[in-house]
Amino acid sequence: MWITLYFSLYLSFNYISADSILRSGICQLQGHFNLNGMYQDGDVILGGLFHVHFFTVFPDLSFRMKPERPYCEKFNMEGFQHAQTMAFAIDEINKNPNLLPNITLGYHLYDNCVMLGMAFRAAMSLASGTEESFSNLNCTGPPPVVGIVGDASSTPSIAISSVLGLFRVPIVSHYATCSCLSNRKKYPSFFRTIPSDAFQVRAMVQILRHFGWTWVGLLYSDDDYGINAAQSFQQEMQLSGYCVAFSEILPNDHNPRDIQHITGVIEASTARVVVVFALSSYLIPLMDEVVLHNMTGRQWIASEAWATSLEYHTPRFLPFLGGTLGIAIRRGEIQGLRDYLLRLHPSNDPRNNMLRIFWENIFECSFETRGKQTDGEQVKKCTGQEDLTTTDTPYSDVLGLRASYNVYKAVYALAHALHDLMQCQEGRGPFSRNRCADIINLKPWQLVHYLQKVNFTTGFGDHVSFDENGDALAIYDVLNWQPSSDGSIRVQAIGVVNEGATTGMVLTLDEDALYWNFETKKPPRSVCSESCSPGTRRATRKGQPVCCFDCLPCGDGDISNTTDAIECIVCPDDFWSNPDNNQCVPKEVEFLSYEEPLGISLTTASLLGTCVCALVMVIFALHRNTPIVRANNSELSFLLLVSLKLCFLCVLLFIGQPKLWTCQLRHAVFGISFVLCVSSILVKTMVVIAVFKSSRPEGKGAMKWFGAVQQRCTVLVLTVLQVVICAVWLSTASPTPHKNNQYVHSKIVFECAIGSVAGFSMLLAYIGLLAAVSFLLAFLARNLPDNFNEAKFITFSMIIFCAVWIAFVPAYVSSPGKYAVAVEIFAILASSFGLLVAIFAPKCYIILLHPERNTKNSIMGRETQNK
Repeated sequence: MWITLYFSLYLSFNYISADSILRSGICQLQGHFNLNGMYQDGDVILGGLFHVHFFTVFPDLSFRMKPERPYCEKFNMEGFQHAQTMAFAIDEINKNPNLLPNITLGYHLYDNCVMLGMAFRAAMSLASGTEESFSNLNCTGPPPVVGIVGDASSTPSIAISSVLGLFRVPIVSHYATCSCLSNRKKYPSFFRTIPSDAFQVRAMVQILRHFGWTWVGLLYSDDDYGINAAQSFQQEMQLSGYCVAFSEILPNDHNPRDIQHITGVIEASTARVVVVFALSSYLIPLMDEVVLHNMTGRQWIASEAWATSLEYHTPRFLPFLGGTLGIAIRRGEIQGLRDYLLRLHPSNDPRNNMLRIFWENIFECSFETRGKQTDGEQVKKCTGQEDLTTTDTPYSDVLGLRASYNVYKAVYALAHALHDLMQCQEGRGPFSRNRCADIINLKPWQLVHYLQKVNFTTGFGDHVSFDENGDALAIYDVLNWQPSSDGSIRVQAIGVVNEGATTGMVLTLDEDALYWNFETKKPPRSVCSESCSPGTRRATRKGQPVCCFDCLPCGDGDISNTTDAIECIVCPDDFWSNPDNNQCVPKEVEFLSYEEPLGISLTTASLLGTCVCALVMVIFALHRNTPIVRANNSELSFLLLVSLKLCFLCVLLFIGQPKLWTCQLRHAVFGISFVLCVSSILVKTMVVIAVFKSSRPEGKGAMKWFGAVQQRCTVLVLTVLQVVICAVWLSTASPTPHKNNQYVHSKIVFECAIGSVAGFSMLLAYIGLLAAVSFLLAFLARNLPDNFNEAKFITFSMIIFCAVWIAFVPAYVSSPGKYAVAVEIFAILASSFGLLVAIFAPKCYIILLHPERNTKNSIMGRETQNK
């Protein structure tokens, strides 16, 4: 609205001026603004806008008469130092024979009173000039000012640059930081010697990250500087995963109710850290309220706009603002500035009325004493001869030059741009037709071209140049407010933060030099929720910021090895989470080993069965000529014992870590051994039936067709069929070692994959077929008349064998991991022991305990009786 109003006034003045030209051919100045300023003549004039007063007082508007002119109050010594620094820099340049030789710079400086209206009035006065009349209608000659240093605030800079940018008047601000001013399309002639808020915000977030402050409060002024900085800060916080606990606007009018509301919000919040983007003038009422409420235990983070303000450095604020961390523009040194400042004297020139105002404020006197009183006492008269060296104010303090140093760099940037412009050689210039600019008829846009390319180093050693957006190099000092010996606050630089194209944001802090205004003398904790330790993950609470969360443990097989992990990481296939869920460890490899109790038990049983078979073989060998051994072909008995021994021994292939050769042999040896065993039993059963038939007249030739050779051939043929099955299976889909993660996710079950289900099924089916036939034949021959009818025991052994393997199938399928192998081993051992005991125990019983029954007559006793 202000911009529209003043732009309308500006156009109105142009219209009036145009009308006057038509009548008289001379432009007449229609009026004067009531502005405080300083002036020095020169060949080329530079303008300046500074905060020399804190407040502007506007008169009441009755709309019945011409309003009185606004005036400024509360003199700002720092702001006046900035203005004098510009005057010093111009004086130094004029004395330098190597910079702008034969050119004398002048200046025209105005006080903007920290108010947009006053700043805009001053800028228009600089751009249009203050001469009473103007008759040069061809607009030749240099403009009233070739460039402007200022404004110090972002809002006036935006307004002024929006208008003067249309005419490409170069503006170099020393303190306007709004990131919006980096927009080259909107502000084509705006430059600054201070980094933008975009960098300042990133620097602040870097400090928050360094100390782990993820839950902070935010206060900002109700102007372009505060609003844009707050928006950038909130965006940067969101990108970093941090949260703003509260966000409040500092009112322009210092309304007590608004200030009390903000104080209540700060007190009620759990955030211990408060970030403030505002000028000092916005913050003074709030700090007064903080002192009134005795609000301690807060860590304040100051933006560059108030990090070095001296208003808060009194003992009154130390308990509340001590330990404040601030971002400040780079400190510099200017040789000779203090002497220049102390040589100042007032002037009677009305264009230099700012000097008289300064003199009256610093010495508390008045050049006009008629009737002027303060607190009922007559104000002393100023003589103009007072000694500035006797004063101790921020005006003469040059130990920590920051804003003043930026003013100094801004003036030199304009001077170097003018110098480069004058060094142009005709015919080799940068403008159309290779022309150079003419200093006598200089156009502002021509100076902008050279200002963009400025590149020099100050006497302090700092490099000055501008990027494509007119921004300065990004570097800040980190400040800490510490108690001084007199109980006040002193500002101590404790670090630097800068940003490079390749290094990114780099924060360097001297933490040993930090002062913390807390009982623990350590940084405070400012988090909504405590960090989640490794092994847990963050779960955001519904309806709350992301910084407010619960810590949930990672599930089995998942880990988090960092603090505040958002998600748990799934361990690779061969790894599993440790008990703390913070590390993936190799999964336990499980297989039936010889070292564990189950493996030892099964191995023992296997060897026991083997030994028993060997013992039975020894017994049979010693009594090989007895009738009970010779009955039913003793050769088959020995072959059966050998096959049973192989059945017991094949168990050992199932125990231990699976290897390719063990996986291939275990089922093949198992299948062949059992076929050899069952086929021997089948042939023995057939022999029993053949012997019985041969004892009858109608079957006397039975044994002739089923003699020893036929028995051996039968066993061989039946066994060879199983060998063929195994050979086909191993050659097409051989069993291989396999790490199985499906049974138990926390373990790797090392097993033998059977390769082909059809091959394994055929192997078992063939054994089952032979067993079924043996059982059927033995069952049919169980009642044959013989005192020692072996068919009964074969029947019983086949019942055990079939029962074991029928039960094996569901037990094997439902058993996980190594227990499936144990079930298979148990089935092998159980069926082998069943056959061994059922078939050979009765014979051994007779041989060892009742040898009198080991005769042919005893064995054939029943047959004799029948005869």
